[in-house]
Amino acid sequence: MDRALILPVVMLAGSNLFMNLAWYGHLKAPNKALWVAVLASWGIAFFEYWLAVPANRVGSKVYSLAQLKTLQEVMSLTAFVVVAWGLFGVRPTWQHLAGFALIAAGAALIFRSN
Repeated sequence: MDRALILPVVMLAGSNLFMNLAWYGHLKAPNKALWVAVLASWGIAFFEYWLAVPANRVGSKVYSLAQLKTLQEVMSLTAFVVVAWGLFGVRPTWQHLAGFALIAAGAALIFRSN
């Protein structure tokens, strides 16, 4: 398989894992000052950008903008489930899974359009 097809997916997966950690990881330390949480999240997000920007650069050669955005959103939801379950023990319910399935159906439509 073409590296240009796989690399953006892998990089966006890593990027979204970092971003979800930045968004929600600080909730594990609720007694820390808000400015500490913001700076820590910002530091984590720095690495997210180091993956997301190149992923979109490489991906734009083989995917449309709509497809790249769809990949990012699907990866964001997937990373959210991993972070919520792994860090907080929040397992997805059947309603969550049904909602994600509807989003996946929408993603499939985006990819069939090109």
